[in-house]
Amino acid sequence: MIRRLLAILVALTLADSATAQMAATLVADEVLVTAEGELIARGNVEVFHDGTRLSAEAITYDRAGDRMTITGPILIVTPDGAILTAREADLDPRLEGGMLLGARLVLERELQLAANRIDRVEGRYSQLHKAAVTSCRVCGAEDPLWEIRASRVIHDEVERQLYFENAQLRVAGLPILWLPRMRLPDPTLDRATGFLIPQIRGNDRLGTGLRIPYFIRLGDSRDLTLTPFIAPQTRTLEFRYRQAFDRGFMQIGGAASDDTLRPEGARGYLTATGAFLLDRGALLSFDLEAVSDDAYLSDYGVSNTDRLDSEVALTRIADDSLFRASVISFRSLRAGDDNEILPGLVGELRYERRFAPDALGGTLTLAGAFDSLYRPSRTDGNDGRDVARLGFGAGWQAGWIGPAGIVAEAEAALDLDYYGVAQDQSFNSTILRTTPAAALTLRWPLAGQAQNGALHLIEPVVQLAWSESYGGTPPNEDSVVADFDAGNLLALSRFAGEDLRETGTRAAIGLTWTRTGPGGLRSTLSAGRVFDDNAAPDGFSDSSGLSGETSDWLVSGQIAWPRGLTFDARALFDESAEVTKSEARLRWTGGPLFLSAAYVFLPEDAAELRTDTVSEWTLDGAYRFSDVWAVSGNARYDLIADRAAQVGLAVEWRNECVTVGLSASRRFASSTNVATTTDFGVAVALSGFSAGRSGAGPARQCGG
Repeated sequence: MIRRLLAILVALTLADSATAQMAATLVADEVLVTAEGELIARGNVEVFHDGTRLSAEAITYDRAGDRMTITGPILIVTPDGAILTAREADLDPRLEGGMLLGARLVLERELQLAANRIDRVEGRYSQLHKAAVTSCRVCGAEDPLWEIRASRVIHDEVERQLYFENAQLRVAGLPILWLPRMRLPDPTLDRATGFLIPQIRGNDRLGTGLRIPYFIRLGDSRDLTLTPFIAPQTRTLEFRYRQAFDRGFMQIGGAASDDTLRPEGARGYLTATGAFLLDRGALLSFDLEAVSDDAYLSDYGVSNTDRLDSEVALTRIADDSLFRASVISFRSLRAGDDNEILPGLVGELRYERRFAPDALGGTLTLAGAFDSLYRPSRTDGNDGRDVARLGFGAGWQAGWIGPAGIVAEAEAALDLDYYGVAQDQSFNSTILRTTPAAALTLRWPLAGQAQNGALHLIEPVVQLAWSESYGGTPPNEDSVVADFDAGNLLALSRFAGEDLRETGTRAAIGLTWTRTGPGGLRSTLSAGRVFDDNAAPDGFSDSSGLSGETSDWLVSGQIAWPRGLTFDARALFDESAEVTKSEARLRWTGGPLFLSAAYVFLPEDAAELRTDTVSEWTLDGAYRFSDVWAVSGNARYDLIADRAAQVGLAVEWRNECVTVGLSASRRFASSTNVATTTDFGVAVALSGFSAGRSGAGPARQCGG
């Protein structure tokens, strides 16, 4: 950066030489050329060249001695905001040697480097003697909030690095850290090998420790970050490797720990994610997770995940077709779960193709699928059953608009499934099932406008559907939980998977009212219900809302205000108008405030593997009081246990040169985690260095 500024300086002062690329404008009280060939400009010298401005008291160029002398005060301001000041300068035009006295350099509008003297060496290095470096605003003789004092600072303009000798970090003028050698990137460098901002972090199980990230640049498209974490109860090395490719990316991360919590051996976790675009629009993706023990992620505050799923998938989506092949491995970290009897490995192969046949009209969809499920247990029965399914299906959909704007939709489907069952003598080893289905849906959208300009749309809907299964009954692996919502009110089957299918004749009714106000307020309210000719439809749990001849009432709604506030809710009501299941969300994004609140109520239901009633509030929010202060927090409250399940708070303070973040969280023991843990962290980021940049805050004001 110094070399670039000086090059501009030479171009300004030597506009008639080969060094200059464009003509410069020179204004001074006096300009003359001596008999010895010296060019002298004196008195209020102003030079303008290509958007850059130079001010000085006098400029002298000695052609015979090939030296340039500038008498200050010197000020150079470039279009991109770089600023160089000096008391005086003595330079050679090739910028390979020279000296600036009483110099101050401002890089990228952030970092200030002040020195008694700056020497140019070998045309590449700038040596700053008795230097002070800071990105804080300097108010006269008052000490900045922070600064680095050094006996010498060397700026390598090729590598864009700053090397400090005998460096001392001062906060408000008080020395707090001394290092004999230190290297930091200058603000023009985006990625550089070196230390990142350290962080104080700890919890009540590991103690308080220090995380010191070290970033290693392996090239323009690869990097590795190693982060030692040293605390009283652990020695941990975290790592993250990233690489970008022409048509994809890959990231591998994890940690290895030696701690006193489990002294019997090393602990750790590993993650790997990536995606690659192949020929013909195919996407190969993977998301892999592994952990040494059930408690590691909780002990180290890595995540709240209590079930790991690792997947490798190949997907291709076109306008009229879908192909997907995937393999998923599951592992539960929940207390009480036995991974031997849980489905540990699930495979899927699926292909769909859509047609628009002229003879039938509408859309015809043909599909084929192969699914498999494997349990590690060798026990016969539910605990060890392995299942594979080969399925073929055809579906047809068409719609028409009739008299008075009534919309009619018809659909028909035929599915053929072949199951292979192993390690469960209660089922046949091979099962064949055929399921035809058909439905007719009528909608009548009615639109109108009120006198105040509000638009109203009311749409009643009714559906009559039938389906039947012929053949054997396979084990139910993928349809254990059925969720009744607006998305499946008019579905041919309301089960989540393929193992169970709704049978018999049934009807569904619904009504949706949408209002759009003149001020932008939009609201929607929907209600619906299902009637089944079976008094007790097979497979639906008591809490699903679909278990009787008449379903619960499904009511859902949403309100969206134009200023960023949205509210949506969904609930099931039984015959007594009591809520059997509900959820609600409130979100506000606008100005300095972000707020998100959610409530969920799920009754106890052994069929859905829920042994206790769930009734919880979750809150997430952030508020920026000013450009300086911001606070964020989250909480989850268990209304059944009448206690908090998790709380967290973070506070940030920043100005033009530093950002300080404080965070604390506490997770309480439950059936899904191992122990109550409290985590906290302290992070300080200094602006001005590429490895430690943060969003700049407001500059402090200097007193008058």
